[in-house]
Amino acid sequence: MLSLKIHKNLLECGTDEAGRGCLAGPVTAAAVILPENFEHPWLTDSKQLTEKKRMELKPIIEAEALSYGVSHVMMEEIDQINILNASIMGMHRSIDQLKSVPEFIAIDGNRFKPYQKIPYECVIKGDAKYLHIAAASILAKTYRDLYMEQLHQEYPMYNWKKNKGYPTKEHREAIKKHGPSLYHRKSFRLLPEQYKLF
Repeated sequence: MLSLKIHKNLLECGTDEAGRGCLAGPVTAAAVILPENFEHPWLTDSKQLTEKKRMELKPIIEAEALSYGVSHVMMEEIDQINILNASIMGMHRSIDQLKSVPEFIAIDGNRFKPYQKIPYECVIKGDAKYLHIAAASILAKTYRDLYMEQLHQEYPMYNWKKNKGYPTKEHREAIKKHGPSLYHRKSFRLLPEQYKLF
């Protein structure tokens, strides 16, 4: 059973991101403050849930959270500031959207930059340990997946509705055949060395 949060007596948000390892599309971050009595039997790390379960949890989290924020950081910014900085920027922007300023921030992973002098803690595999980080991971993943499904309508040849921009064999074969799109991250190695773009 996941713990609700790190500090029982503080207004605490959990934050996480999705899409760091993708070749195309944004990196998406979310921040969530859950009520003290929140519990749900399915809520765990988004990677351990089916897409159907994540989509079912999304409106439950949105309805029951005291506050939440979601932010896409687009390809151009990722290419300018690198994926780690873009992920942290997305978390900061998500926290900006919260209705209440948190007293403590719990972050999934091992890297963060201070946000408005608020105390924080990085937690490795935090989305499998704390409910608010798990909730943030689900919002980040579902919002990003829905966005990639929209982009798929524009560029169906990459099959983003299935691979969501991750470097699958099929995705790389499509890049090899069609070249990169407007939504591909130019700072990423889109193809292994043995492939050549044109």
